[in-house]
Amino acid sequence: MKVHLKTYGCQMAKLDTALVTGALKTKGYSLTEHIKEADVVLLNTCSVREHAEQKVLSHIGQLKHIKKQKPDLVVGIIGCMAQRLGDDLLEDGTVDIVAGPGQIPEIIEMITKAISEKSRQVSVADNIRKAGPQNPALEDFESVYDTADKDIPGQAFVRVMRGCDNFCTYCIVPYVRGPEISRPVDKITEQVKRLADEGVKLVTLLGQAVNKYKSRYIGTAGDKTYSLADLLYKVSEIDGIEWIRFVTSYPQKDGFIELMQAMADLPKVCNYLHMPAQSGSDRILKAMNRHYTAAEYLEMLDAARQIVPDITIAGDFIVGFPDESDKYFEQTVELVKKARYKNCFVFKYSNRPGTTADNRLQDNIPLEVKKQRNYRLLEVQEKISEELSAEFLDKEVAVLVEGPSKKPHLNAAESQGRPQLVGRTADDWIVVFNGDESLAGQFAKIKITKTSPLTLFGNQI
Repeated sequence: MKVHLKTYGCQMAKLDTALVTGALKTKGYSLTEHIKEADVVLLNTCSVREHAEQKVLSHIGQLKHIKKQKPDLVVGIIGCMAQRLGDDLLEDGTVDIVAGPGQIPEIIEMITKAISEKSRQVSVADNIRKAGPQNPALEDFESVYDTADKDIPGQAFVRVMRGCDNFCTYCIVPYVRGPEISRPVDKITEQVKRLADEGVKLVTLLGQAVNKYKSRYIGTAGDKTYSLADLLYKVSEIDGIEWIRFVTSYPQKDGFIELMQAMADLPKVCNYLHMPAQSGSDRILKAMNRHYTAAEYLEMLDAARQIVPDITIAGDFIVGFPDESDKYFEQTVELVKKARYKNCFVFKYSNRPGTTADNRLQDNIPLEVKKQRNYRLLEVQEKISEELSAEFLDKEVAVLVEGPSKKPHLNAAESQGRPQLVGRTADDWIVVFNGDESLAGQFAKIKITKTSPLTLFGNQI
């Protein structure tokens, strides 16, 4: 039987999709990119922004029409939106399966029952904030199916934490992915060793607030509670792994210096830090329930650059949060100028049902103002990115090659009969060059001949 599987949302969702893909293939299912060929359609969903949910609802509407022509088609909604809406997704009769992020180990059984019994299947956490300290089924699922085909050769994502306890007022994640649970150190290192044996060279350690990782481990040296810095030292010992990244970090002073010192000490740990600020206004940060000031955030960036002088930093921002005045927005602009990110992601605030902001704050910033602020902040960042990328001109960089470019880059070097390839540096700069497709998953040295704000172009050496 054929399955069409589409993913919306963050890297956590993409990792869940990879695990589900591995489980499906093991059980004899094949994947198809074409819905009309599929016996089963699974949508792995996101609830972080309203736009993401609207895209899923629109897709469900399309599937409703397809189902009229193909009544045996099984439609499943999995992930964060499934956890948030639960049975409500069954109302119009299109959806047959609803499974939250913590219930993805059940997906094969749910598909089987939906097909054989012609029955609807729902499995979500009843009280996700009171989840147990561990989820053995989810841990086993992660361990068994982590060897699924990778989208990018030579790279893999490894979840080190699930859930979030930060309760930022705008964020739905604590309510759809549950409390923070750090995976055991030995489970993580065993998984990374298996991936290394498969030829993986870069592992990215994932967590909603990955630097809050804490896991007790009893080994030959006794009882120890591991932080993310400690985990980096352990993973760095694994042969075959050459680069290690971690995302996403929450701005907190606890353990930050130790984490940066680990980055400085360990050659395998990439000099890259993704640490969202969300706002440059202390008033807005407090309303967001972010536990730092703009000055404290910038102090952490200064400390990072003192310990790791060539560190590259990326950030996230929300514009148009309730009561964000022009003054407060300009404070965000100033923070971006001082932070000098390689790049930053900017999102327009959208009200999420069930969050504290939804319950207590009025979404009182007009959409047009949000759009203007979004554009302005990206414009400021683009100038900084252009200045930073220009520093690479005529320099040599090492990249891990991802594969053929998905779209032609007009500024790429002359092809000389070879396709355009895309790779990334250790500090996450995108590099486009011409080379043999067999380089995918391998390292290459590139001399940079041209730069743009977000992309470097060059020739293989």
